[in-house]
Amino acid sequence: MLGYVARRLALLGLMLFGLLCITFAISHVVPGDPARLAAGPDATASMVETIRAEYGLDQPLSVQFWRYVRGIASGDLGRSLRTRETVGSDLLRYFPNTFELVTGAMLIAVGLGVPLGILAAVYRDTWVDHLTRVVSVSGVAIPAFWLGLMLQLLLALDWGLLPLGGRLGLMQAPPAPITRLLVVDALLRGQWATVADAFAHALLPMVTLCFPALASILRVNRAEMIETLRQDYIVNARAQGISDVRIVGRYALKNAMVPTLAMIGLRYGWMLGGTVLVETVFDWPGIGLYAVSSAVSSDFQPIMGVTLLLGLNFMLANFLVDLAYGWLDPRTREAGAA
Repeated sequence: MLGYVARRLALLGLMLFGLLCITFAISHVVPGDPARLAAGPDATASMVETIRAEYGLDQPLSVQFWRYVRGIASGDLGRSLRTRETVGSDLLRYFPNTFELVTGAMLIAVGLGVPLGILAAVYRDTWVDHLTRVVSVSGVAIPAFWLGLMLQLLLALDWGLLPLGGRLGLMQAPPAPITRLLVVDALLRGQWATVADAFAHALLPMVTLCFPALASILRVNRAEMIETLRQDYIVNARAQGISDVRIVGRYALKNAMVPTLAMIGLRYGWMLGGTVLVETVFDWPGIGLYAVSSAVSSDFQPIMGVTLLLGLNFMLANFLVDLAYGWLDPRTREAGAA
């Protein structure tokens, strides 16, 4: 198992270096002059050149790339031309909100998608199966922004059950930062009213964001469970009198979860990079809006930082999925060692 983990870590490092090259290349081929944008429309040529020299934009691309890699290694992601703050401080302010949103949405998607997929496979072609099909098709067909608006109109405006948007109510003070995750910090500080208010504000955007992932996880898990329940060893286990609960929970689910884990890893990465619409609808102060504002302003340092951070989280999620593969199916480890 240690050799399997070492190989995956080496592959992770290689992909990270490739991501550095891609983000640097893309940021330098986009149209526009970041130095002139930062200097303003009334700036003289000498002022633009001063800013270009300050940010190292007058150096050859090889020198800029080396400075970029060296800065990443030391934790320096550069400085935003738009906010005048370091990119690291901006990401530290916005990313925890997006991380909480995406992680909570994924927990809902997995917590509902896997059990519903099991029930749909066990009770195939019954009303349970038909209901899950409606959910899976709706998750793919309904746009996220439309679902968010409908939930706001129904649950927030008409019924008044949940807040319309935002991260916290105006009367709730955020906890002193420990982990910079608002809900976790509120729990650690014992601010239970803040926890309840944060959860109420997060529920609608989490449901909106998790719906497509829920549909995909449900569909994949259902298909794999149906295929697994047809296998000879499942038929043999039933012939030996083993209970259906043990067959489904211990034998069938373990094999069906391998493809489902792949879908969970992919969906987690897609959700991290696809929160812009949800954050816009619910006024959620996350990294999606920060990235869009930077792209509109041709501020390439934040774009590079956001892309690198999202790519790293996506790779880490798939690394954990690979480890789960090795635990669920030892043949994966043996194939990698061959």
